[in-house]
Amino acid sequence: MSKVWNVLFLCTGNSARSVMSEGILNHLGKGRFKAYSAGSHPSGKVRPEALKQLERVGISTEGLRSKSWDEFAGPDAPHMDFIFTVCGNAAKEVCPVWPGHPATAHWGVDDPAAVEGPPEDIARAFSDAFMVLESRIRLLLALPLEELERMELEQKLHEIGRS
Repeated sequence: MSKVWNVLFLCTGNSARSVMSEGILNHLGKGRFKAYSAGSHPSGKVRPEALKQLERVGISTEGLRSKSWDEFAGPDAPHMDFIFTVCGNAAKEVCPVWPGHPATAHWGVDDPAAVEGPPEDIARAFSDAFMVLESRIRLLLALPLEELERMELEQKLHEIGRS
């Protein structure tokens, strides 16, 4: 049986980008990955536009919620193999010390929740963010994780974040 890789996507509010990332990876990872998301200052609710975007492409939104990264820093939390920050604020914050020292990278994506204007502009912003995240997650899925040394792996993860 092959290893299941645990991944935590972080953002400040845990209401859009990190939640979409969680949904995308759990959908595309097909049991090879288990994704989670959290925020340093969670908003307490997921943006409806993020949920609509996931549903529009056939990704389940069941169980997705806005939560604090404190849930993943305690002794009973799942061990993380990877942690990705998907917004600029979370990348600059002092993160908890994660048990096991997971590989980390910043995969910054423009905040679709910050877009104002007509509903179609907001929907387009969520769609654009989704496409960037999905592309990066597909690149992660294509990596031969078991074959890469730690430094090479972290370099590739950072390269994905610049794609």
